[in-house]
Amino acid sequence: MRNFRITVDGTPYEVSVEELDAVAPASASPSPAPSPAPRPARPAAAAAPAAPPPAAAADGGAGDVHSPLAGTVVSVDVAVGQHVTKSQQLVVLEAMKMNTYITAPRDGRITAINVAAGTAVAEGQSLLSIG
Repeated sequence: MRNFRITVDGTPYEVSVEELDAVAPASASPSPAPSPAPRPARPAAAAAPAAPPPAAAADGGAGDVHSPLAGTVVSVDVAVGQHVTKSQQLVVLEAMKMNTYITAPRDGRITAINVAAGTAVAEGQSLLSIG
């Protein structure tokens, strides 16, 4: 048995440790992991669905700008009647402690705002309209 004195958060402790006979030498190199067996080929899977559009292009088609994900509105950075340009920041959403910046898909004028700061929104929900 070997005795040690350790201090944890300012409190001293006395510890007894038993030495084992079979101790691996420190310089022993680990053996390489076995390589995985090759997998048999699979038939081609059906094409994956197209990825959703990025937040910067969250245009619903009829002038609506939709939320690309569920979250909470942090800020609405435009007002009704304001002229916006393509890629201008419109809304900031928070989801999973990360901010997502929603930008204008095209030039236009804000015709309606459907959310306010603090509003919980669902994926696909209309945030505002650009005319």
